[in-house]
Amino acid sequence: MASVGSKGQSIISRVWTQIKPKIEVFSKYAKEELTPPTVGDISAIRQSLNEIIKNAKNGCFKNLTVREAWLNTLVTMEVCFWFYVGECIGKRHLVGYKV
Repeated sequence: MASVGSKGQSIISRVWTQIKPKIEVFSKYAKEELTPPTVGDISAIRQSLNEIIKNAKNGCFKNLTVREAWLNTLVTMEVCFWFYVGECIGKRHLVGYKV
């Protein structure tokens, strides 16, 4: 019985040594990405949106490279998908609302 306990403890320690770096990386990014926006972030978002509107009026989007246009498309799709996932979570159904 003692050998089973020591084997279990060694397995747990090996798994922990493999998982620990991944947990540290995850927590580092989670602290940065999952925090709510601060006042400084909100003003930066406002400035960015104003610049996007100004560029749309000037036609600067015509001067984008294919790579920049593709990245902008992917970001827009990501926002739409997250909106859809949030709606599904909120209504607790994939399709329609329970009335």
